[in-house]
Amino acid sequence: MTRIIPLIGLLIFGQGWIEMTYAQSEGPRTRAEATNYEETSRYLDVVAFVDALGRGSSILHMESFGETVEGRSLPLMVLADPPITQPRDLLRSGKPAVFVMANIHGGEVEGKEAILQLARRIVSGDLRLILDDIVVLIAPIYNADGNEKFSLENRSRQNGPIGGVGTRENAAGLDLNRDYMKMESPEARSLIGLFNRWDSNVIVDLHTTNGSYHGYHLTYSPPLTPNADPRLIAFERQELLPAVTETLERKHGIRAYYYGNFSRPPGSNEDVASGNRVWQTFDHRPRFGNSYAGLRNRIAILSEAFSYVDFAGRVSATAAFVEEILRFTAGHADEIVALTRSLDDAAVRRGLTSDSDRMGVRFETEASPGPVSILIGEVRPRTNPRSGREMTAVIPDRFTPESMIEYGTFRPTRTALVPRAYLFRPEPALAEITDRLIAHGLTVQEAVEAFTVEAQVFRINEVDRATRPFEGHLTMRIEGQTVGEQTDFPAGTIIVRTAQPLAALAFYLLEPESDDGLVNWNFLDDYLEVGGTYPIYKLTTDVTVATRTKR
Repeated sequence: MTRIIPLIGLLIFGQGWIEMTYAQSEGPRTRAEATNYEETSRYLDVVAFVDALGRGSSILHMESFGETVEGRSLPLMVLADPPITQPRDLLRSGKPAVFVMANIHGGEVEGKEAILQLARRIVSGDLRLILDDIVVLIAPIYNADGNEKFSLENRSRQNGPIGGVGTRENAAGLDLNRDYMKMESPEARSLIGLFNRWDSNVIVDLHTTNGSYHGYHLTYSPPLTPNADPRLIAFERQELLPAVTETLERKHGIRAYYYGNFSRPPGSNEDVASGNRVWQTFDHRPRFGNSYAGLRNRIAILSEAFSYVDFAGRVSATAAFVEEILRFTAGHADEIVALTRSLDDAAVRRGLTSDSDRMGVRFETEASPGPVSILIGEVRPRTNPRSGREMTAVIPDRFTPESMIEYGTFRPTRTALVPRAYLFRPEPALAEITDRLIAHGLTVQEAVEAFTVEAQVFRINEVDRATRPFEGHLTMRIEGQTVGEQTDFPAGTIIVRTAQPLAALAFYLLEPESDDGLVNWNFLDDYLEVGGTYPIYKLTTDVTVATRTKR
């Protein structure tokens, strides 16, 4: 039996207050719902909600996909009809899987509340039939430790919840949305392990932005790395996101657009408020989840609810966005499965046959061909009745379109040849490299005999170490040149062939001049000196040597 729960007054843009009504099922309520959106769920609230939702449900499988720094178990919901409890069953189903994660930043809590509500609607409400075509995986509270560090001082300028939120970082002080490549946190290792096991076709990452005062309820981003397959980017930018954006406005009254902030034009010293401004996206590097997933040949969508919409409105906008992504995926299920499979197959073929494929190692933003219309919003102060601190709230009906250039994509400024394989000697100082590659899901082999081959050797001409720490690292950058040499390699040499689906990820991790690889994150510092040799070699032809797979 279902009942209609009216969610009234949730969105305060556009035509004023918009009434949102969904068919909801009887079931557990979130802490946000129970407190009239004054508070957000704690970790135990989420666990209790998931447990109550799964009690007696045949379509909800619950498991843990890892633990946090402080030892909290990370819940994963697998929603499928017929039920699915193992990754192999997902593959056999032939259905695309959509993985939705929330709370990577513990203070950005809208996604956590939104996907709990969506899970309830899928289990026993109006979204149940969506499981005829797709499988839905939900990680509602990824940064569980950060979520628990509640304070009224955290993100105090955003428009609620007035009861406070957690911290951006995890318990070790790491930003989990900068940890995809280096994988230093137990949370990141757990998440990428989940990617490897439950290989979802679509990955949705839910955030909250507190940047420029724009006129959208929500902004989003596909993968921004140009090293992702162009067909993946085209599908998102030309099909999926335009369709979802149109449906959001027509069906839900929600305005959405590509993520950005107002900025001065590149090279300009004018003030942003002068009117000569541009709309600029963030970062192409795969330390961010949307671009990391793109390197894995998976459809990835970053969602950013606008923090100056009230808390209930942000939850509602996020829920609507995810709902329409689910509906689009269900309506294009066969196409999405075929696309991701084709991207994986193409990566393998390129690694077997190409001797001229190149990818970027350095990049710059590029301007749109012409001006685009961006909505500029207005805000007013609002007092948090619990803390007395000033919050910022959007003013309903006060937004103005302005024509400006958009810097929303990137292009390479330097490229490198994609080899047939990378290889390095079995030295103790490089053992951690092998561990990281395997943890990322790459196929790694070791030679069982010594061999000699013509290898590409990178000679280091310049070493540049950052002077300020970032995420606990003084990041590195090197430059040099490649020469070919006959080189001897012993038994045990590690070989990473690019004839595998994650070839683009291997390239980004292992290239010496990569702007977000293992060099950047200090994994190879012992080898990096001017005049030295980069310890990872490249092969431009097949290596014929007996190997075994590393586990």
